[in-house]
Amino acid sequence: MRTMLHKQSPSTSPNPSPHHRHTFSDTLMDEKIEIAQALISKWDVSPNSSSLYCTITNLFAADNRYEAKQYLNSVQDLQAAMQYYISHEPTSENLVLAQGLMQIAIKRLEREFYIILKSNRQHLDPESVSRASRSSVSEFEDESEDEEQSRAGEDSISEVERVSMSAMEDLKAISECMISAGYGKECIKIYKNIRKSIVDEALYHLNVDSRLSFAQIQKMDWEVLEVKIKTWLNAVKVAVQTLFYGERILCDQVFSSSPAMRESCFADITREGALSLFVFPENVAKCKKAPERMFRTLDLYEAIADLWPEIESIFDLESTSTVKQQAINSLIKLGEAVRAILTEFESAISKDHSKTAVPGGGIHPLTRYVMNYITFLTDYSGILADILADWPLPVLSSLPEAYFGSPFSDDGTINSAISTRLAWLILVMLCKLDGGAEIYKDAALSYLFLANNLQYVVNKVQKSNLKFLHGDEWIEKHEARVRQYVSNYERMGWSKVFATLPDINDNQMTAQQVTECFNSFNSSFEEAYNKQASWVVSDSKLRDQIKLSVARKLVPAYREFYEKYRQVVVRKEGIVRFAPDDLDNYLSDLLFGTGGSSTHLSSSSSLSSISSSPSHSRGGRSH
Repeated sequence: MRTMLHKQSPSTSPNPSPHHRHTFSDTLMDEKIEIAQALISKWDVSPNSSSLYCTITNLFAADNRYEAKQYLNSVQDLQAAMQYYISHEPTSENLVLAQGLMQIAIKRLEREFYIILKSNRQHLDPESVSRASRSSVSEFEDESEDEEQSRAGEDSISEVERVSMSAMEDLKAISECMISAGYGKECIKIYKNIRKSIVDEALYHLNVDSRLSFAQIQKMDWEVLEVKIKTWLNAVKVAVQTLFYGERILCDQVFSSSPAMRESCFADITREGALSLFVFPENVAKCKKAPERMFRTLDLYEAIADLWPEIESIFDLESTSTVKQQAINSLIKLGEAVRAILTEFESAISKDHSKTAVPGGGIHPLTRYVMNYITFLTDYSGILADILADWPLPVLSSLPEAYFGSPFSDDGTINSAISTRLAWLILVMLCKLDGGAEIYKDAALSYLFLANNLQYVVNKVQKSNLKFLHGDEWIEKHEARVRQYVSNYERMGWSKVFATLPDINDNQMTAQQVTECFNSFNSSFEEAYNKQASWVVSDSKLRDQIKLSVARKLVPAYREFYEKYRQVVVRKEGIVRFAPDDLDNYLSDLLFGTGGSSTHLSSSSSLSSISSSPSHSRGGRSH
């Protein structure tokens, strides 16, 4: 029932009293209160209310849109009326009435705010919010002359986006109304409680364990921790790009009228979860520095570095600066961990105490391990360049430049930190292999070992991103060293055989001398062949090059000697054991590491028996 103000009859006095002066305004305020009272009472949710309608229907339901707008206008009118009476008639009964109605209205708006947040949870998920925010048009704003065009555009909006937009605009309208009426704290309390539980639940489903301490992480087996890291890598992208981003948009939309409340809400909702998320990489970085942990450490660094622009944008508020700082701290600690692991990796190479010779002079396990490791590192060239940029380079003065290469490029500028650092690691390994070659008692085999391993290094560089880091000059220098090793192998492994062949221009040889030459050649070739039958060259191209080089030097020289002096000793059985083509066939069998042909050469072998051996029945391998 309307409470009427006492009204006086019009006065003819030229100077009306203050009481008369406010009569028109009093009437206007009365009307505002009367209209508001009717609508607010209809939606009264207090226990003493007789309105059944309001308990089963939501004010902001789809079929109540106009009435919801009127309700918000009534609250604004009540606020205006209260301010008027406070200024002009602070003892008025209408002020008491308006204050009572305001309490009822705020209770209703609190209920509606809560219902919208809870019932539209699936439509206020971060993805829906993100999409809807790009096309949001408020229903509570005055429609412009382009109304029909806007409505036509809305036809292309999905139903989910439409519901999301509607819910956000309802929340925004309610928050603006409550804030302007002085009830902002009540509004954000409801908002924070509901939205923080949603964010915390989302992080839980992403398997972000906020209770995981550094002490617990430090005690984990690497296999367990690696699973945790993989989980985190999957979670962080979703958390930043979807969860926190969507929450920031929703806060900005709902509390657009109050920057302070907007910041407070977003910070209180996300700060705790975000700090838990970004402290995990720092804790991992502080754990044991072992070479096998390098790539997961780089994955963590890369994830934060890639997301940094979004992290910086989403948490750009003063109250969320701790989140940004935690992400920065994690990057710093991860960078330090990478450098420490590289140092440990280098130390592990230097401390390799493998004393067992690789059979046949093949590829050393250290070579495979180091080159595979370094090759994988090149997949992270971008972030490694940042991590290593301010890390002092090793002292190069005491090391052979032929291995390492100049630290300067052709134009005189210093090479990138990453290329220099990786070249350094390769150098450390090659120096270690030099020492490993001394295990072989046969000098020729030691050089073959070095050629094998350096060729493996060159191949790895050529077939990976290392080629772009080290450049053609580095490759050419190391290929030249491979050739030098091969030359040394030939000299040490075959010089004794070459020495048995006389100068073809010497026409003074007696039959006895010819016999001795053939015997010397036979025994030296047998020795070289039998010794090298188990030797191996892993790279097929290098293997063919070596055998072709030996054959080109040996076979023509032997052929000339054979053709010139064979008739001198033809009647002496067993003196001429090899025809020139036999040498080609036997040489083709070498360096496979399989023991050569099935016939073991011996002094008792004859030319006829050799020609019928299984090796020769295959027709030999051609060069």
